[in-house]
Amino acid sequence: MSATLQSSPSSAPLLPRGCTFEPADWRILAGCWHPVALVRDIGAKPLSVTLLDAPLVVYRAGKEIVIADDLCPHRGVPLSMGVGDGETVACAYHGFRFGEGGRCVRVPAHPDSGIPKKLNLKTYPAVQRYGLIWTCLAHEGAATIPPMPHWEDEGFQRITCPSIDIAGFAGRQVEGFLDVAHFAFVHTETFADPENAVVPSYTPKLTEDGFEAEYRSSVGNYPIGHSDWRLPGFEWLRHFRLHTPFTATLEIHFPRDGRLVIMNAASPVSARMTRMFAPICRNFDTDQSVDAVYEFNRRVFEEDRALVEAQKPENLPLDIALEAHVMADRSSIAYRRSLRAMGLSHFFIA
Repeated sequence: MSATLQSSPSSAPLLPRGCTFEPADWRILAGCWHPVALVRDIGAKPLSVTLLDAPLVVYRAGKEIVIADDLCPHRGVPLSMGVGDGETVACAYHGFRFGEGGRCVRVPAHPDSGIPKKLNLKTYPAVQRYGLIWTCLAHEGAATIPPMPHWEDEGFQRITCPSIDIAGFAGRQVEGFLDVAHFAFVHTETFADPENAVVPSYTPKLTEDGFEAEYRSSVGNYPIGHSDWRLPGFEWLRHFRLHTPFTATLEIHFPRDGRLVIMNAASPVSARMTRMFAPICRNFDTDQSVDAVYEFNRRVFEEDRALVEAQKPENLPLDIALEAHVMADRSSIAYRRSLRAMGLSHFFIA
């Protein structure tokens, strides 16, 4: 048995020790794809990440990126404590080296002896998309990573912002991203108008893995103090696409056929901690530095983070009768129903 995973009574995936999810919910989420790191953050040094309470190590082995349990199978020391050279990673305790596919390729104490397969690492698939590394703890079949509009389209600049850690549940964070009524109260320091809180009527349309919703509004989506996009009478079209469980995109139609797409990919570190990734693409200002985009994105999501970390209950109630709702909450209701349709239950209702 792995030192970090608890045994399972069946062939179902093993639960991490100290798992903060209900077992049935964890197994559903383990079958989904989640981002765990930015591609550019993976260098020679092994990187420690956590997904669904499972400690993982990410390292480079030549052209391959390897994701494995963060545990040397020899004496149980985290491999993220070790060192790498871009081709292998070495355990800090006895120097055992691991390379492509998580295979043990060297035992320094016995360099001329055969290496038992038991020393190979337990690995998980690694897919690079939108500047992120995605994985699935219970992988079956093809990768079903949520699509991002315009990412590959000609004329669009691709930007992968630094991640943001949030001491809250991923479902709460995603619901906040989908919420259309909080701008005038939460984002008044970044882009919103505190005198314009009206939410026009909109209707979510169910999709195979979530829903889509779009609405038009006079609330702009440019930083306060920038007037380049101010056009009298212009209506901003916002198009949300939700992909269960924790990824959504927002496509914003700017004046002069401008398009901005933001992906909100909330990676569930645990039931109480989220690492939020935000790839962005746009077909305007493509020659400008991305540093300003990083900073503006950070400020917007920091405004959201304060609310997510303060919400009670900490979990997301999927029984919509447990909280009050208004018409502007249609996206929240659609999101909760989509999660419930996945079979998620007790943890989210508690």
